[in-house]
Amino acid sequence: MSEAVSEIEALAERFLAMLANERGASEHTVRAYAREVRNFAAHLKEALGTGGSIAAVEHLHIRAYLAVLYERGLTKASAARALAAVRSWFKWLAKEGKVVQNPALLVSTPKRPMHLPRVPSMEEVNRVLDSLEGSVEGSEKKGKEETAAWPERDRVIFELLYGCGIRNSELVGLDMGHVRWKDDAILVRGKGKKERLVPLGDEAAAALRIFLPLREAKLAAAGKGKLIQDGPLVTNLRMRGDCRLTTRSVGRIVKAIALSRGLAADVHPHTLRHAFGTHMLEEGADLRAIQEMLGHERLSTTQRYTQLTVGQVQRVYDETHPRAK
Repeated sequence: MSEAVSEIEALAERFLAMLANERGASEHTVRAYAREVRNFAAHLKEALGTGGSIAAVEHLHIRAYLAVLYERGLTKASAARALAAVRSWFKWLAKEGKVVQNPALLVSTPKRPMHLPRVPSMEEVNRVLDSLEGSVEGSEKKGKEETAAWPERDRVIFELLYGCGIRNSELVGLDMGHVRWKDDAILVRGKGKKERLVPLGDEAAAALRIFLPLREAKLAAAGKGKLIQDGPLVTNLRMRGDCRLTTRSVGRIVKAIALSRGLAADVHPHTLRHAFGTHMLEEGADLRAIQEMLGHERLSTTQRYTQLTVGQVQRVYDETHPRAK
């Protein structure tokens, strides 16, 4: 391996180490960036040859790499993620003085088509939640209509995803100490380990009060009493390992219950987050308040998640701006 290629690969690994240790990025982000940065480093090895160096990289190399990704059948969304990782790497390289400027800034982000999932109506979501409440009350009865293995817990999952608008990963990351009963809120750790307080609605609180004694009994029976006060809020059924439910399991639970209640086949945990924002907007909530609750850095992201339409914007303007009245 040549010195030039070794330099590029070493700089790639230094950047990834910094990302993991200094910036507090999530494990998912580190894995994704590692994949993209290492793939681009391998591309540079082939493109620059043995005499190349990181300082020789131009925006044309990055555009050529995106073209390779398209040839491999990657979508524009995947190419955009790859470009984001390369931009971050070269931003760091510029800060470290390894390159004069960031060549990735000269490459336009691939425009991604808007594929927003169909959001179930308020009536549809309420019907599912009401049916879960009913299954909790009759949970001792075994029958074909009972689709939830632990209905009290599964009602909590739906109430938190829809009632609080949190992400699947945020849900499974909740611990007992994150429930702030005095504030009627939950402390959520979002992307980049940023924390925010999200209101805990009456229905979600009621579901938690039904679920928590059952959670405590199961943990005690499994010999894991130390997790009762400080462990994960939403636990797995058989109390295995650290007892924390996985995002994959949440996805399966949400899909199974949604299908059994007549919702679309493409319903998943993030659908409920979309519904949270959309329904609040439809009921007149301030867009920036929704942004805060969803934990979005940019208002434009909130607009996309809540499926804000031109007509809705016009209606808000007509009803609230003094010069429109």
